[in-house]
Amino acid sequence: MELEALLKERAAAAGEPGRVLGSWVRRGWTAAGPSAGAGEADVGAGAVSSPTEAALRRPWGPEHQPRDRAEEETEYEALPEGATITTYMLAGAVAGIMEHCLMYPVDCVKTRMQSLQPDPAARYRNVMEALWKIIRTEGFWRPMRGLNVTATGAGPAHALYFACYEKLKKTLSDVIRPGGNSHIANGAAGCVATLLHDAAMNPAEVIKQRMQMYNSPYQRVTDCMRTVWRNEGAGAFYRSYTTQLTMNIPFQAIHFMTYEFLQENLNPHRQYNPASHMLSGACAGAVAAAATTPLDVCKTLLNTQESLALNSLNVSGHLSGMANAFRTVYQIGGVTAYFRGVQARVIYQMPSTAIAWSVYEFFKYIMTKRREERRAGH
Repeated sequence: MELEALLKERAAAAGEPGRVLGSWVRRGWTAAGPSAGAGEADVGAGAVSSPTEAALRRPWGPEHQPRDRAEEETEYEALPEGATITTYMLAGAVAGIMEHCLMYPVDCVKTRMQSLQPDPAARYRNVMEALWKIIRTEGFWRPMRGLNVTATGAGPAHALYFACYEKLKKTLSDVIRPGGNSHIANGAAGCVATLLHDAAMNPAEVIKQRMQMYNSPYQRVTDCMRTVWRNEGAGAFYRSYTTQLTMNIPFQAIHFMTYEFLQENLNPHRQYNPASHMLSGACAGAVAAAATTPLDVCKTLLNTQESLALNSLNVSGHLSGMANAFRTVYQIGGVTAYFRGVQARVIYQMPSTAIAWSVYEFFKYIMTKRREERRAGH
């Protein structure tokens, strides 16, 4: 009778007696094993003779109350709160390097397909034909030329990018929509983060795109860097910076707003869900890439200073400025020239942003979880 009264009193205090008691019994039964009978239990001093008594001997605080399997899985997959700036930066750096390295061959094709007046040997109908033609005629490793400088720039650029975005998104959301998610805050945070990202990445972009062009005279990154510095000055590494910002600010605003919108619908509880991160990232990248292709064509022209295109218009010196780039593209190819390489750009951005977001969310989750576990162990 005393045991029954004690059981009822403590189960009632737990708030959901049936669920809690059932969970205790299941845990006790599992620990004892299905073949553990009463005759096998050593009912001696301090021995536990049944699963129910084992449950009664456990601590009674709310933090010690057992949970069922569904609750444990939910807690495991929930994205942890309170990630630090260091976590954002490390996760962002890994995501950026992996994104650019894995998609670099397609990026090479995109750069060539955006050429306004390509060499007859460098005209391609689609991405796969371009890759096959480049490998067959120029060597297996040709699409990877310039990868090292891209990876070097992508690490710090994406570290600043994601850290700034995460912190500013939270700050602005608390102001615009306290306790909720604001799409305006997401877009604004993405725009500001782009300023830092492009400042770190623009020199690497200039070198990379010059090495990607057909018949590029540069074999090594250092050769390209020295030649550009000697012939065009330090300003050449930031000649396309304003154009890059003009392209990337709307790109990132569309990208982040689309990603966060899809996350609200596909992953409303914001748990760690690789499938939703990949799908949201891919769709966000595709939409943003298609909308900003004209700006990317102008940026490529400023970065590469394509000689055939400039000579056809008798342009002397170096082309600079967004307005000049837009005018030159139109004079050479009309309206359709603004969408050169759009297929390659979308094909590049979809897996690229999917990789970036899934890797970023994974490393952020893992690093934050480990930090919390270490803190709990002390």
